[in-house]
Amino acid sequence: MLTTSDFLQYTQWSGIATLVFAALTLLGFILKWGIRFRLVGTTGLMLVLTGGLFALSLAPLSRIVIPGAVRYSLVYDNGGTQTVITIPPQISPSQLESTLRQAASDLYSYGRFGTQGNNQLTIRARTVIHPEPGVSVPLYLGQVRRSLASREDAQMELEIYQEKFALLPKEGAGG
Repeated sequence: MLTTSDFLQYTQWSGIATLVFAALTLLGFILKWGIRFRLVGTTGLMLVLTGGLFALSLAPLSRIVIPGAVRYSLVYDNGGTQTVITIPPQISPSQLESTLRQAASDLYSYGRFGTQGNNQLTIRARTVIHPEPGVSVPLYLGQVRRSLASREDAQMELEIYQEKFALLPKEGAGG
């Protein structure tokens, strides 16, 4: 994964290339080259690229990986305080705990907003079971609540619904 120092290095190289294109553009206008207006466009593109790389060198690009977390999909997100993820039915309680922690880390954003005193992001984890052919039932296995105010939330509330795991199909049973 690229780090901020990598982006700073790319910014330096892109800045040098931008200066070279600017010099070529100036030379093209002095010598009345036919491609001088294309060089103006290329120089402008290099300026935008350099600015973008510089912005990426300022912001931390790090993703925390929680060991034991399984792959999940986001199925509902109101952009504020409520989200729902879906997980595979062959999950253990410890994997669910790690997955909820991973989702809490991944789904945190400074752009989320609380509503009327609710400053908590609630992430609910569900799976779909098929108790009989042609019938699908969503089964909620747990949830986590975390603060919307701070990225590092030591007061996360994690709930695992242990009684719901008995309803999950057993491995190898074609359900």
